[in-house]
Amino acid sequence: MTDYVKAWQCIGCGKIEAPQTCIGVCQDRKVEFVYASEHEEVLAQARHARHRTVILEALVRQLARTTPRKGERERSYLALQNEARHTMAARASDTQGALQ
Repeated sequence: MTDYVKAWQCIGCGKIEAPQTCIGVCQDRKVEFVYASEHEEVLAQARHARHRTVILEALVRQLARTTPRKGERERSYLALQNEARHTMAARASDTQGALQ
């Protein structure tokens, strides 16, 4: 979970609890900050989730657009199921590699 750092920021000059050259319209407002490392971690997780979504959407699109020929429904289903298993296995190995 991300911890927030509460601080005060001037809406005029932008100072954050530190003296800065002020343009004379200082008025402090409460703001919240997160550590850059935590922000980067969340961005990496979002990129990973987006990549996974693209892959899974392609699989769903293939399933939705596939119309088996007469008598080939089971073979088509098994092929799509095999593709889904392959995709899941590839994602699992990618996740394991990212964790190491």
